[in-house]
Amino acid sequence: MTPTPLANGFCFGEGPRWFEGLVWFSDMLGEAVHTVTLGGEMSTLDLPGHSPSGLGFRPDGTLLIVSTQRRQVLGYDGEVVTTVADLSGLVPADLGDLVMDRHGCAYVGSQAREGGVIVRIDPERDGAERATVVARDLDFPNGMAITPDGATLIVAESTARRLTAFTIASDGSLCDRRVFADNLDGPPDGICLDDAGGVWTAMTLAHRFERIAAGAGSPAIVTDRIDMGDRTAIACALGGPEGRTLFLLSSTDAYPQRLVGTKLSRLDATIVDVPAVVLS
Repeated sequence: MTPTPLANGFCFGEGPRWFEGLVWFSDMLGEAVHTVTLGGEMSTLDLPGHSPSGLGFRPDGTLLIVSTQRRQVLGYDGEVVTTVADLSGLVPADLGDLVMDRHGCAYVGSQAREGGVIVRIDPERDGAERATVVARDLDFPNGMAITPDGATLIVAESTARRLTAFTIASDGSLCDRRVFADNLDGPPDGICLDDAGGVWTAMTLAHRFERIAAGAGSPAIVTDRIDMGDRTAIACALGGPEGRTLFLLSSTDAYPQRLVGTKLSRLDATIVDVPAVVLS
């Protein structure tokens, strides 16, 4: 699998998602969200004053955008950006990634190196969003994904170099915490799931993307690797017409603060064997 460049000229890409024929991703340091076509044409939603990261789409098409340092979640309906939830009173550190479930609930990570949390934001009822801490004591929770049956949430704990799984209860709470994979080759950043339950993981300091599969009753194994050379693997997403295009965000450094003012991040694409998750 050889990555092919699709777009560049942005500062620090995060949180890629495939939606309605476009790759959507945040430019955290560039204060913007970009979309890219499969032909490489890019458009931009400017978000001055925000450092966007995780993205997700509600069933009605509303885009949710994590504002990392303000510790807020924004909503974009195609015309106007609003504040959906202010989590500053709930979380111990800046926000990171976001994943949506099939009911429109958003799970958002707060990236404390120790004592990180995951917050669930329920869809609006009676004119108000409801935010609840549903997991605690995580070591820098980063990328998140939900399994094809909608029953399990997997989160990358970067400083612990592991993937952790939770069962999603019927009320949206998280329980039955367990290790999906540990002793990883590098700190995991963004992740995505394929329809066979494999987890594509950005291994930042290892400069590659890996597909990790959990065997029944046996340790997780790496089934595929994509070497990024001297580039730092940041995040990934599956999409494309058949769900088999793996979109890869990379940069020249794992630490965003070193890249302020640069435009050295890149979006690549490659074709993989197993397609994207289809939530049931």
